Amino acid sequence: MGLDMYLKKRTYVGANYDHNNVKGSIYLTVGKNCKELPIQLNRVSYIEENVGYWRKANHIHAWFVENVQNGVDDCKSYHVDKSKLEELLQVCETVLKERENATELLPTQPGFFFGSTDYDEYYYNDCAKTVEIISNLLKEDNSEADFEYMASW
Repeated sequence: MGLDMYLKKRTYVGANYDHNNVKGSIYLTVGKNCKELPIQLNRVSYIEENVGYWRKANHIHAWFVENVQNGVDDCKSYHVDKSKLEELLQVCETVLKERENATELLPTQPGFFFGSTDYDEYYYNDCAKTVEIISNLLKEDNSEADFEYMASW
């Protein structure tokens, strides 16, 4: 139990429309018995990927609540513009360079099972992890993708 946070990337492929001319095949197996999943490409509209996960990084969560969710903290999914990801990246990079400004730039947030509110190694590790997640995403072609953030506790 605790604050779990997810960033998802949803890419439109539109294979369900012939005029999009999407070609290929999907072959997936799961489990130790390698059970084949019956996914048909001509029914696929979107591909959804989990591209970011944090646990009890309440300062990152607080940033999303204030900057993406208009201050509403309700465990629902919210669309995240690429510009907002770039903004969060910049904030985390600045915090890592100017630790003395962390309380002002990216404050912690207390909450039920939200983890520590200390500005310690875990706080800065979560900032570094956020930099890595977003930096890697921004290197990809995301022209057909949307991002969503969701947290639960």
